[in-house]
Amino acid sequence: MTTAQTSQLTPAALPPSVFTLPQTAQLEALYTIIRDKTTSRGDFLFYSDRIIRLLVEEGLNHLPVVPKTIETPTGSVYEGVGFEGKICGVSILRAGEAMEAGLREVCRSVRIGKILIQRDEETAQPKLFYCKFPEDIAQRYVLLLDPMLATGGSAIKAVEILKEQGVPEERIIFINLIAAPEGLRRFCSKFPALRVVITGWIDKGLNEKAFIIPGLGDFGERRYCE
Repeated sequence: MTTAQTSQLTPAALPPSVFTLPQTAQLEALYTIIRDKTTSRGDFLFYSDRIIRLLVEEGLNHLPVVPKTIETPTGSVYEGVGFEGKICGVSILRAGEAMEAGLREVCRSVRIGKILIQRDEETAQPKLFYCKFPEDIAQRYVLLLDPMLATGGSAIKAVEILKEQGVPEERIIFINLIAAPEGLRRFCSKFPALRVVITGWIDKGLNEKAFIIPGLGDFGERRYCE
């Protein structure tokens, strides 16, 4: 039985706004590599970047398009489509920065915003410490980037901040590598109008310390520290 089959959320039980990458043997092999505690930092970077690229491509599939007519070098007319409106990526620091390169690889000259959210030691609630966005972010479609969705606290706070900046909920697409069922349910119930959540893999759940199980450990530590 594969990891996908042991997940607590089957495709039929997913909230309607949640989409996962096709759970192929190749994808599971990539996740097996990055989950392995003995995987070198170089291999962790390489294989997690492969997954991030797949996630970004899937996220772009959910952007609206409009009809577009062009002429080919043969002089023929082609009835195609083009993306509707501008996009930007917003990474939740620091781990979310790891997903920026994957977005830039498929979207030339894409604008990037950043949000730093940390736990307030007094209230135990997520607190905004820093944010920087394109001036016209309210007119863009936003790809919100964060590798891990555990309790959902940071992602929920990030969406609240984006909405305060004038970004409509339905223009936000949240992209992450691994999600816990608890975090998915909480996030989706909080933002029912949010267009879509793209996740690579849904794990079994959270342990008593709110760590994703089986998970892969601290994504930022494994990516940025030797």
